[in-house]
Parts: sequence; C-alpha cells; structure tokens
Amino acid sequence: MTQETIKQIKNNPDYIELISKRKKFAWRLTISMLFVYYAFIMTIAFSPTSLAYKIGDSVITVGIPIGIGIIVFAFVITGIYVKRSNSQFDSLTDNIKSTLKDI
Repeated sequence: MTQETIKQIKNNPDYIELISKRKKFAWRLTISMLFVYYAFIMTIAFSPTSLAYKIGDSVITVGIPIGIGIIVFAFVITGIYVKRSNSQFDSLTDNIKSTLKDI
C-alpha cells in the first residue's frame, strides 16, 4: 500500500465516519463494563456483607449470581458490538473498499 493510497483512505468521508462511530461506541461499551465491574469490586471492598446473604436455605450467596451476571453482561455487550459491527461498520468499510477499487 502506497502513501498516496493511505492518504486517500484517511481523507475518505466514510473512513472518518467509521473511525468516529466505532470509537464512540467502543468507549460507551467500555465505560459501561468498567462501571459494572468496579461497582461489584467496590461492593466487595466496602460492603462485603451485602453480597454474603444466602439465597434461601442453600449455600449460594447473593454474590455468586451477581458475579455470573457480570460475566453474562460482558458476553452481551460483546454481542452488541459484533451486531453493530456487522450492520454498520462493515457497510462503511465496504464503501471505503469500493471507493479504492474505483481509483
């Protein structure tokens, strides 16, 4: 890839839109994951008894399903990113590629 091709890609409006949208979306998902994770860690640090309550007569505490929920949340936001990537980001990437083929 030549420097001229790289310059054309960087000046392409679809490329600029792709980078902007992807960065904003990735930051939103990152912040939401960090918030959920650190809220759990801070709860463990400052109020461990709130997660130590047993569920019914079992030995499972409230913290176990919450921890599993955090893992499931990570999978869900990964799926959301993949869905958005396949629907929006890939079309912008295809537009950029087609523009380069025309040149």
